[in-house]
Amino acid sequence: MDWFIQLFTGHSTAHTVIILSLVIAAGVSLGHIKVFGISLGIAGVLFSGLAFGHFHLTVNEEIIEFAREFGLILFVYTIGMQVGPGFFASFRRQGLKLNLLAISVVLLGVATAIGIHYFGGVDIPVVVGLLSGAVTNTPGLGAAQQALRERLTDSDILALPGMAYAVAYPFGILGIIFTMIAVRFVFRINPEKEAIAFDESLGHKGAQPANYNISVSNSRLVGQQVRALASLVQAEFVISRLLRQDKVEVPNADTVLQLGDILHVVCTPQNAEKLAMVVGDVTKDVDVRKVESLLTSRNILVTQNEVVGKSIRELDLMTRYGVAITRINRAGLELVARAGSELMIGDRITVVGESSQLKKVAVELGDSLKVLNHPNILPVFIGIVLGVIVGSIPFQIPGVPAPVKLGLAGGPLLVSILLSRWGRVGPVVWYMPLSANLVLREVGITLFLACVGLKSGGKFVETLVAGDGLYWLGMGALITAIPMLVVGFVARYVFKLNYLSLCGLLAGSMTDPPALGFANQIAASDAPSITYASVYATVMFMRILTAQAIVLLLL
Repeated sequence: MDWFIQLFTGHSTAHTVIILSLVIAAGVSLGHIKVFGISLGIAGVLFSGLAFGHFHLTVNEEIIEFAREFGLILFVYTIGMQVGPGFFASFRRQGLKLNLLAISVVLLGVATAIGIHYFGGVDIPVVVGLLSGAVTNTPGLGAAQQALRERLTDSDILALPGMAYAVAYPFGILGIIFTMIAVRFVFRINPEKEAIAFDESLGHKGAQPANYNISVSNSRLVGQQVRALASLVQAEFVISRLLRQDKVEVPNADTVLQLGDILHVVCTPQNAEKLAMVVGDVTKDVDVRKVESLLTSRNILVTQNEVVGKSIRELDLMTRYGVAITRINRAGLELVARAGSELMIGDRITVVGESSQLKKVAVELGDSLKVLNHPNILPVFIGIVLGVIVGSIPFQIPGVPAPVKLGLAGGPLLVSILLSRWGRVGPVVWYMPLSANLVLREVGITLFLACVGLKSGGKFVETLVAGDGLYWLGMGALITAIPMLVVGFVARYVFKLNYLSLCGLLAGSMTDPPALGFANQIAASDAPSITYASVYATVMFMRILTAQAIVLLLL
């Protein structure tokens, strides 16, 4: 039995694999346990690591360092790959207001943490750990630890952020939920009415494209080409079919309009109203799609590298095949296909035309689910190399005594956001299947948390019971509560933000999936998830940068 005991007490490769695997397995199981509907989630791995570290079931120090950093890189890189395509779009329209509110949460938290350092006598290594735990942001912890390692060498001090993070984390989750409940109680909010109001606002704004049949009754349009409608209406729409004297065709930009033509249009409800004012009435008596013809529609997946990054105008499928692209489904979001819309790997486009021509289009665009689901590992590691290089570039900020680096967290995150936004650079396509993204992300975050727990576990209980742990707990609660309550009440009272959107904002500003899960249970609405997604990228980026900035500026 000596060989078996050695697996748990020695320092072999097998010992390392077993300990890390046990920590992760136990932590994931712990994270699934719910108390009053709330669970630790992936943070259970941290507490599992703390327990193993407390009982000295740990691994080689150098291996912990490597596994922690590599796990962090995998985690932030895959986050960037997912949120990158929508990162810049999140600032448009209401997204700008939501992101400014989320940024306010971040900055208020940073200000509270700095105040605790100056007036509460808490050292910077502890402050950055409390800040990351209080806002449940693990990448921020990784960024802060990486910045600390460039300044300090004392292993005892370097273990403090992980312990402080673990102390502050539980109230970080609870504080967000308590704030949601407090706002609901103070303003006497009915969540079901808020859900209805949110759905109505989407309908009014016409967020999703729909099908409309519009009869040409404006005599001034007779003899005008279809291309003229774009300048007359000033709206996004696609004419996929034209019915004229019982004959259905796919019109092109040069098609001349006649009285009595019925146009089948794909656009938002708001733009349909604009079209009707110029063209004629929306008719429900005739559905051009149901008129017998050679035309049909088909959903085609974009999986061919050669077309990635090309716009619909550049592809010119209408001229070459006589087909029209009407919609683009990108990551579950329905978009009207504009001439300038650039295609990305994984887009599911709706095309209208003759069946024989649609087959040719499908061959050109790829339409291979097998290709889409097969991950290409080459771009992942090229992206990681670029991210590490960018993160290692020193740059000077006025007033900061030492050069600043994005580090192993900020560099890969920034690079992955940009690469996923571009979609393709030369022959390399940066698309990553969602399934592969999620697997790499979970592997990365569990490795990181397991190593943080193992490294901090030796002194965690002593710090909590005999040291400053309870004081840290109170300071962490302030970092959680002050920004949440201030922004939560201002967003509702001043900006009249929908309550369900507010809940998504609070969860997103803390990048906290358990809080989002609680918000989704309040009412049957997508509002929390939509808001969470719109602020997530901005907040994640700021959490990482501000955590490093505190270390660089104040240590």
